[in-house]
Amino acid sequence: MSETKRVSMTLPDMIKREVDAIPETGYYDSRSEFLRDAIRTLLRERPELRISIACKLYEKGEISLGRAMEIADKDIESMKDILESRGISLRRGSKSVD
Repeated sequence: MSETKRVSMTLPDMIKREVDAIPETGYYDSRSEFLRDAIRTLLRERPELRISIACKLYEKGEISLGRAMEIADKDIESMKDILESRGISLRRGSKSVD
């Protein structure tokens, strides 16, 4: 399992009350479990958002091309085309591919 990190967020009062009540419904054991599921659901339903995230993380050097492909749910040629269309250079290791 991947490492987890704590994230702090500010919510409008009503949304916070709703999120706080979620464990009491029995659908989720905790607010964190619900929020993780909500984020995964949102990302699954928004493929362009996943692609943008993958491109940004790749551009910053935080992930490999293979990991970008996984996040974006694209094959290698499609991912290369997407990166190129966004002006992002391909890398091999820590160097760019010209």
